[in-house]
Amino acid sequence: MHNPGNTTPERFPAQDRFAAGAQFIAGRLTKGTSGRTHAVVDPATGAEVYTCELAGPDDVDAAVAAAREAFPAWAGATPGERSDALHRFAAVVADRAEDFARAESLQCGKPLKLTREFDVPGTIDNIAYFAGAARHLQGQSAGEYSGDHTSYVRREPIGVVGSIAPWNYPLQMAAWKILPAIAAGNTIVLKPAELTPLTSLLFAQAATDAGIPDGVINIVTGTGKEAGEHLVGHPDVAMTSFTGSTAVGKRVAEIATATVKRLHLELGGKAPFVVFDDADLDAAVNGAVAGALINTGQDCTAATRAYVQRPLYDAFVERTAALMETVRLGDPFAPGTDLGPLISHVQRDRVAGFVDRARAYARVVTGGETPLGELGDGAYYRPTLIADAAQDSEVVQSEIFGPVLVVLPFDTDDEGIALANDTPYGLAASAWSRDVYRTGRATREIKAGCVWINDHIPIISEMPHGGYKASGFGKDMSSYSFEEYTQVKHVMFDNTAVVRKDWHRTVFGDR
Repeated sequence: MHNPGNTTPERFPAQDRFAAGAQFIAGRLTKGTSGRTHAVVDPATGAEVYTCELAGPDDVDAAVAAAREAFPAWAGATPGERSDALHRFAAVVADRAEDFARAESLQCGKPLKLTREFDVPGTIDNIAYFAGAARHLQGQSAGEYSGDHTSYVRREPIGVVGSIAPWNYPLQMAAWKILPAIAAGNTIVLKPAELTPLTSLLFAQAATDAGIPDGVINIVTGTGKEAGEHLVGHPDVAMTSFTGSTAVGKRVAEIATATVKRLHLELGGKAPFVVFDDADLDAAVNGAVAGALINTGQDCTAATRAYVQRPLYDAFVERTAALMETVRLGDPFAPGTDLGPLISHVQRDRVAGFVDRARAYARVVTGGETPLGELGDGAYYRPTLIADAAQDSEVVQSEIFGPVLVVLPFDTDDEGIALANDTPYGLAASAWSRDVYRTGRATREIKAGCVWINDHIPIISEMPHGGYKASGFGKDMSSYSFEEYTQVKHVMFDNTAVVRKDWHRTVFGDR
């Protein structure tokens, strides 16, 4: 990995740490062996930040071999030893928080205030949570469930985990994959998106510097087709965890099935934002804009479909559009910036295509344009509000993954909940009302892994994150994530201390 000179040390002070390469295998940085490279680009300027030598199958094999070699000792460590290592890990990341924040902003285009206040503190909190949770990996208590026999359940690590993380939250997604896996005693090979490898590599280096043994955490930075598919199909990988689109998730599942791997999928989302007619309108408007525009809308839990009961509909559309127009686009490193660019020009053009096609069947109330000339060559797109689209239209049913909110009216509570459930996805949702019975019904009947009430987007380390339906299965964060990264074993003791010489007669009869 090399620096072409487009990035100042002040903007990215950790750049010299990548001189040795873009793969992190067995505790050290190395160069990829595929013979191909990929430019990491600052989406705010279009400038090349670094060039990675991409991983090929040989690098994946080396990373898996390192993880497999490290597994017996790490799995055999006591919960207290793993916990202590994770506490040290949290301290190292906290000490390097500014490096992480700047690297994340640079590769993703996120406002620096967001990475400083949300991404990095959230990651440190995740490490601290799993440092404690590592000491509470319990099976079931012993019991006499079968006559003179005592049974109990052991909870054991699975082995080498192969994980693939997306580009929208590269640091947090690396943490969500790595932490429960290693806290449970597994070792891991993580492939970050080739667009955003920097903070994953910093994360692995911080873990090593904190004393986590070589080979426990390995990073390969290659393409999904070459490195990702090889990792998923590798015979020595016991489990695959993937976060990304539903379409790619189906391909991952297809490959993993061939070797009967454990599989965890966190896939796409199209979160409904249901506003009942007794809601606090100002709170709902502010929640909708924040929930829709977080991370420039590149969030699988972002508010994308606002269903507003008809008495509030016109006012909601008007006020939401007005508030969106006050959002400040700009340099992610500038203090006054509210919204950064999309991850790439390709993604910006994809979002613009959805909006342009919607003009034929819906009303673009505000936004719907690229601020050409105002922000250089960055991948910016204005916050966009679309009203009056049909429920079966593309902008309502498909994941846009950009700063676009679609607003539709509904009449009855039954209709609002039915519309909320009327997509293939089920990752997150929110309901807005002052009525506890309405909100209670929403939490019961909306089919999503998370339902917020009078809020949208906050997450905490102690609670699970995962979807229903086409949004995948399995949980990130919380103690529930250990269900993904452990396997249970039934152990049974004969309590009589007598050799059962007649046992064969019970099974086979007299011989």
